[in-house]
Amino acid sequence: MLYRAYQNQADLLSPWRLTAQYLGRALWQDGTERTALRRMAARCEVFSRMRLTHTRPAYGIDSVMVDGADVPVHEEAALVSPFGTLLHFRKAHTEAVHPRVLLVAPLSGHFATLLRETVRTLLRDHDVYLTDWHNARDVPLWQGRFGLDEYTLQLMRFVEAVGPGAHMVAVCQPCVAALAATALMAEDDHPATPRSLTLMAGPVDCRINPTAVNKLATDRPIDWFRRNLISHVPWPHAGAMRRVYPGFLQLTAFMSMNPERHKKQFEDMERLLVEGELEKARTIAEFYDEYLAVNDLPAEFYLETVERVFQTYDLPRGVLTVAGRTVNPAAIRRTALLTVEGERDDICAVGQTVAAQDLCSSIRPYLKTHHLQAGVGHYGVFSGSKWNTQIYPRVRETIHAADELH
Repeated sequence: MLYRAYQNQADLLSPWRLTAQYLGRALWQDGTERTALRRMAARCEVFSRMRLTHTRPAYGIDSVMVDGADVPVHEEAALVSPFGTLLHFRKAHTEAVHPRVLLVAPLSGHFATLLRETVRTLLRDHDVYLTDWHNARDVPLWQGRFGLDEYTLQLMRFVEAVGPGAHMVAVCQPCVAALAATALMAEDDHPATPRSLTLMAGPVDCRINPTAVNKLATDRPIDWFRRNLISHVPWPHAGAMRRVYPGFLQLTAFMSMNPERHKKQFEDMERLLVEGELEKARTIAEFYDEYLAVNDLPAEFYLETVERVFQTYDLPRGVLTVAGRTVNPAAIRRTALLTVEGERDDICAVGQTVAAQDLCSSIRPYLKTHHLQAGVGHYGVFSGSKWNTQIYPRVRETIHAADELH
């Protein structure tokens, strides 16, 4: 009922937003010198953009600078599964041979394009693959379930597809699954076990310095989440009748944490448009085009993540299982480990990610590194100036040093 009500409202508002979009363009063309018309055009523009979309935005990475040269980049699907694509950002031929990196994106209500800047930066010195998770509302019901176990097993298949000698970098939520996948592969002495594992701002042990997000997950029993937050995808979507945690609910939760900030951003965009500061207005618009593109989560994945990661802390307690196998991080011996945290992270607090260092007790000390970045919050760990100038160099050093040891 909740999803159906949302869809009905979206369908009802759609023609009004389209009208505002075309009217705004017409007013810009005919009345750019008249303040009243510019104000009306700006309001139409803002209204037309205040909408949720459910299709992945484009990555838009057409080229990257490598050793001072502008090298073309092409997207290729290296492996396609019902719930995700292993996307390869293939660079045109260069003389340099770069380490292969699997960047693991979170499945948490947004598309993997949130890591666009992370991909662009890694491409300077690496051959980059990305977990491009699909929108669950587009996956037919007959494709089956996709829970935390399936997610972890999918990561293992992706690593296998990238091939032996690859490195894995996980951002935020998938740090638990990435650590579990590496441990299982190491225990099997799998030839494609990652040479290095970088965990960035991830909830490895949520018992440490719990944030508002952690407390929200523990304030209610898992049955409450099942009853109140799970909906069936309505017709006519391809995934009709699939149980999902709707992306619009996750976005609402994020925006409710700081509603005044988002309100001010839209007000600023309108003002900048009226004043003719089009580039600054476009920056805000592009951010919200990305931020308002939502991705539905399979219900089983969402509920199992809430319960096993945020409520019962299975990994740090040593009871996490994947497909009936107990995950033993101590099985990891030859994989270099880097953990990264942000000083001001209010989603995944300081201490939660570095906990992986103790769990991976068999990794030799010279293969372990931790980086605490001062002055950044959650998103600053993988985007922005400090990611590019202070965090990325540590990631690059870990990857290239691990390659040299082999």
